[in-house]
Formats: sequence, C-alpha cells, structure tokens
Amino acid sequence: MLERIAATPAAVELIEELRAENGPLLFHQSGGCCDGSSPMCYPAREFRVGQRDVLLGQVAGTPVYIGAQQFELWEHTHLTLDVVPGRGGGFSLEAPKGVRFLTRSRVFTDEEYARLKQEPALHRGPPE
Repeated sequence: MLERIAATPAAVELIEELRAENGPLLFHQSGGCCDGSSPMCYPAREFRVGQRDVLLGQVAGTPVYIGAQQFELWEHTHLTLDVVPGRGGGFSLEAPKGVRFLTRSRVFTDEEYARLKQEPALHRGPPE
C-alpha cells in the first residue's frame, strides 16, 4: 500500500518520548476551529475516535486518524508529521514542551493517486 502518512526523525523522537511518559498514543488531524488543522496527540485511552474518522496509517507505532470532512479535502495529499518550536494546541500532549506537531503536505503525483484508487478503502471508525 502507498503510504499516506510519514514522520520526520524529530517527530518520531518526540512521539517516543511522549509514549514513554503517557503510554499508548494516537493522533487526530482535524479541520476544527479551536486548533485549526493542527495534528493533535492524545493518550489513546482519552480520545474517542468517531465513526467517520479515517485511519491514515501509523507513525512510530502510533495510529493517525483524520476527520472525514478533512480527509475529503486532503485525500490527494501525502502528510508528514513534523515538530517545530512554539506553542501549539493546548490539548495536545507536546504543548508543555515548547514545541508543536505540524503537518506538512505534498500532493500525490498522478501515478501515486491512480495507485491509491486501486487500493482497498481506508478503515473508518474506532479501532476494532
């Protein structure tokens, strides 16, 4: 399968640090009003995945979900989780560390997008 989500080495390092402190994690990428379209990192046990949320894949062993409406807008893009200095969303686990997760994106090539259309539909909803 073609990868829809990746992470930079800095993001992987931070994910591993947060996992050591908080246990299993998950990311949710939304297009919400409060934190814009920031990727939010939560303890897996404290975030309820919605029925229409789409599982993009995993980074550093951590599932990454995206809201259904946001996925409709971004289905043609490859996302890369990165870390940058600064304060991000107040609800995301990295907020007290003075850094924030950031999503970088690039449009899939025509060839990649054609491959994606041949692959099985992405999982929607909570983990089974």
